Amino acid sequence: MSFMAESEAGGRPAETFESSLQELEKTVAELEAGDLSLERSIELFERGMTLSEDCRKRLEEAETRVEMLVRKDGKTVAEPFRLEKPEK
Repeated sequence: MSFMAESEAGGRPAETFESSLQELEKTVAELEAGDLSLERSIELFERGMTLSEDCRKRLEEAETRVEMLVRKDGKTVAEPFRLEKPEK
């Protein structure tokens, strides 16, 4: 399953996680710069929320695809990737 956010420029879909993230960063920067009308601020906020959700979904999708190969009983098996928590 592939998630695509529409790009602000020309309404084209943002094809990669990186392009969605880059557009999100530009949107945040424009909001943080201030000096926008209320309507423009709301438009940018809505766009940012859409991009944020797109990035989150893409990361979740990638996480489910990441696998570690582990040897068990002499066989190589695929196992879901899990981050190990550091010991305290």
